[in-house]
Amino acid sequence: MTLDLAARTALLEQALDASGGRLPVELAQDARAVVARARERGGLSAEHTVVALAGATGSGKSSTLNALTGADLAPAGVQRPTTSHALAAVWGDGAQPLLDWLEVGRRHQMAGAAPVGGALVLVDLPDHDSVVVEHRVRAERLVDRADLLVWVVDPQKYADAALHERYLRPLAGHGDVTVVVLNQVDRLSPDEAAACLADLRRLVAEDGLVGARVLALSARTGQGVDELRTMLDDAAARREAANRRWAADERSVAKRLVGELGSEAKRAKPGQDRLVAGLEQAAGVPTVVDAVRGSARRDAHAATGWPVTRWLGRFRRDPLRRLGLRTAGLRVPGATTQDERTDLVRTSMPVATPTQLAAARTAVRDYAASATQGIPEAWALDARARVAAGTESLADALDQAIASTQLDAVRRPAWWRVVGFVQWVLLAALVVGVLWLGVLALLDYFRLPDAPVPDWHGFPVPTLLAVGGAVLGLLLAGVSRLAAAVGARRRAARARRRLRRSVQEVAARLVVAPLDEVLADLARARSAAARASR
Repeated sequence: MTLDLAARTALLEQALDASGGRLPVELAQDARAVVARARERGGLSAEHTVVALAGATGSGKSSTLNALTGADLAPAGVQRPTTSHALAAVWGDGAQPLLDWLEVGRRHQMAGAAPVGGALVLVDLPDHDSVVVEHRVRAERLVDRADLLVWVVDPQKYADAALHERYLRPLAGHGDVTVVVLNQVDRLSPDEAAACLADLRRLVAEDGLVGARVLALSARTGQGVDELRTMLDDAAARREAANRRWAADERSVAKRLVGELGSEAKRAKPGQDRLVAGLEQAAGVPTVVDAVRGSARRDAHAATGWPVTRWLGRFRRDPLRRLGLRTAGLRVPGATTQDERTDLVRTSMPVATPTQLAAARTAVRDYAASATQGIPEAWALDARARVAAGTESLADALDQAIASTQLDAVRRPAWWRVVGFVQWVLLAALVVGVLWLGVLALLDYFRLPDAPVPDWHGFPVPTLLAVGGAVLGLLLAGVSRLAAAVGARRRAARARRRLRRSVQEVAARLVVAPLDEVLADLARARSAAARASR
C-alpha cells in the first residue's frame, strides 16, 4: 500500500519520538528538519509548484530563467558571483506566503499568458559554489525547500566532484523531482555535445538519481528551452512535484534511520534463570530456606515430641526469628502468638558477602548484555544505564521482597495436634503406671496386704502402662521426627518457590522492565522508520 505524505510524515515523527535522544544528533536534526519542512510546505499554497534553478558560477542559470520567462529578469554578466540573492518569477495568485517561507525577497509577478500550464514559482538561486559563504547558504536553504530542482551545468564543470558529492549524491532517490540541464551546448560540436550528455547521464545515475531527466540546452540559441518548458508545464499541471519531493526527502531520511536503528530481526529473549539465581544468592534465599526447614522441624518437635524432653527445644532459638522473619503479631487461628509474623519492612538477614554481591552484579550485567546484544550502541548504553539506576536500590528491594513473602511459618498441620494429644495420653499412662507401681512397692515395703493387680494377657496392667507409655511415647516421637523432616523439606520447597517468585518480581521491576522499555521503543522506532522508508 502506497503511503500518502501525511501518513509518511506521521510515521517519521513516531520513529523520532520513540527514539528520544538515542539517535546521532545530526541525524535527529536532519529528520526533524525534514518533518518540519514537509508540514510547513503542506500548509502553504498547493496550487504553486516551486522550481529552483541551481548551478555553479557561470553555468547560465540566470540566462536559463530569462529564456524560460521570455523576459530579461535576471542580469547575466561577467561579474562573479552573478546571482547573490534569489529571484523568483511567479505565475498565479496567492504565492506570497509561500515566497515568504522560501525567504525570496526579489519577486516578479508575471503578467499575461503563463509560459507554463499552471501556477508556478520559478526561482533563480545564488551560485552554490560562490566564494561568498552567505550566498551558498541561501542556495542550499532553497535547494532544501524547492519542489522541483533544475540543476544547470556547463560543459566545463558538469563533472565537478563538489557538485556531485555535495549536492547531487545526497539527493539519491529524488530522481522524480530532479532535472539536470547541460547548458551552453551551442559551444560544442554535435558529437561533443552527445558525448558530454552521455557522460552526464552516467554520472547522474551513479549519484543515485534514477529517473532524473537529463537534457541539452542552450539559453543563448534557444535549443532545448521548449523541452524544458514542457517539463515544467507538465509538473505545474500535475501539481505532484511537492508531494513527490517531500516524500522522497522523508524516504531518504527514513532509510538513514533504518540504517542507524538496524533491522527488526526477531531475537530470542534471554532467559532469566541465571539472573534470578544471582539475585537469590544476594538476597540470602538459601539461608531463608534453611531457616524455614529448621524452624518447621523445631515447631514440629515442640508439638509432637516426647513431652518429657520436648522442653529442651526451647533453649534452641527459632532460626526464622533470628533472621527477623518471624515476630509477634496478630493471632491466626490454630497458631500461638509467637508463631505469628507481621508485615515487615526490613529483615535481620546477614549482609551479602562481596562474592554474593559480585555474582548478583555479574548476573545483572550478563542479562543486560544478552538482552541488548545486536542493538545500536546508544540504545544499549541507555538500557544499561537504566538498569544501573534501578539496581542502586537492589539490596533494599530484595530485603523487602524477602520480608513480604509468606513463608507458612505459622501453619500448623492437623497431625501435629493429633500426635500431641496422643503424646499427652501416653505420658498420662506412663505417670499412672509409675504411680501404681510405686503404690504397690510401698505396700510391699510395709508388708501390707497386697492389692489386687489386674493383668492383660498375662502382663500386669501397671507395668504395661508405665513401659508402654514410655516406649510408645519415644517411638511416636521418633516417627514424628521423621515425618516432621519430610514436612519441613516440603515447607522449605514451598518457601523457595515463593521466595523465587518474589525475587523474580524484583528482577522484573528493576532489571527486565527497564530493558524491555528500551527494546519496545526500539521496535516501535524500527517499525515506523521501515514503513516510512518504503
